[in-house]
Amino acid sequence: MRGELLAFKDKARRAPFGHFATAVPGRSPSSHAAKTHTAPSEMNIAASAFSAAFLACYLLLHHIRTDPAAAMTSSVFEQGSHGVSLNRVAEARGCSPARNKDRYLPPKPLLVAAPREAGEYPVLVFLHGYLAVNTFYSQLLHHVASHGFVVIGPQLYTVSGPDTTAEIDAAASVIDWLATGLGSVLPPDVHADLTRVSVAGHSRGGKVAFTLALGHAANKFSPTTKLAALVAVDPVDGMGPGKQTPPPILTGRNASLHVPAPVMVIGTGLGELPNGPLIPPCAPKRVSHAAFYDECAGVRRCHLVARDYGHTDMMDDDTGGARGMLTRALCRSGGAREPMRRFVAGATVAFLKKWTGGDGAALDGIWACPETAPVVLSVLEFEDK
Repeated sequence: MRGELLAFKDKARRAPFGHFATAVPGRSPSSHAAKTHTAPSEMNIAASAFSAAFLACYLLLHHIRTDPAAAMTSSVFEQGSHGVSLNRVAEARGCSPARNKDRYLPPKPLLVAAPREAGEYPVLVFLHGYLAVNTFYSQLLHHVASHGFVVIGPQLYTVSGPDTTAEIDAAASVIDWLATGLGSVLPPDVHADLTRVSVAGHSRGGKVAFTLALGHAANKFSPTTKLAALVAVDPVDGMGPGKQTPPPILTGRNASLHVPAPVMVIGTGLGELPNGPLIPPCAPKRVSHAAFYDECAGVRRCHLVARDYGHTDMMDDDTGGARGMLTRALCRSGGAREPMRRFVAGATVAFLKKWTGGDGAALDGIWACPETAPVVLSVLEFEDK
């Protein structure tokens, strides 16, 4: 069924257009031509004029019918209306957050993107991929924040092995810090709504996001912090079944992950393909996006796959240094990163608007008008009722 839903909707949506363009309803072109005595040139002109008029009427009606959803959907793929403050915050030295110059410093370095305008905004904690740097996602975080979200990107480690236990606990400690320290690093009169905290992650960070949502961290969330939604961007749990990074999350059984929040899984069509004969794929089959989606229990979930883009194509255009070079050398890419980055940011915004603000128009618009996305979607699955 994967991909068939989109293909069926696309065929059903476009079939009327083809019918109207090729024939007058109720008549075949040959019978219409046989019953007319108009000269061939005049007949062609009349037929062309009729077809043009019919097409214009259809397009006008189609525009009226779909434009509100299309406009709402396309807007999330563009920068939002908020000005954005993007700041780095140093970590506390020692075992716990420390107070320094009226700031409670976090347990890990942070990249904080927040609206500049006064108000209270939902929070998204975004977790980087394996051996990546949080600043590689600065354009993505900026885009999401411009739509009215406070986005926190912790740097969970500098060097790490295959075991994810330490970064799971580090991410949990950052979320626990939000209640005491986040307010001190935000612009004046900007407040975080900690009753609406969502978590997202890319690659191995997507797996860590799942583990947090499933309650696998040693430190549990504060009772005042409620997980509103989970977004996993091309999540990966190791190199394959039986080769998962500890602690393994995927079980190989459908509907085995009981996440207590709505889940969006975003995948890439090229992530499962190697970038060379001796280079393994960055998002191997059976331990990446499709497996995570299939193993999610419950009905509040959706799955979107960008057909022509790769595992790191949502990162910044410029990812400097040796690690930045590896993001392009190791993973197959679809080319320019901007379309994929806009898609991931916009889909995230649409999902969060539904589940943190009760506004599902943009997310419904992606389902109704997938062609408004800046990428081609090969999979479009929704179970969010």
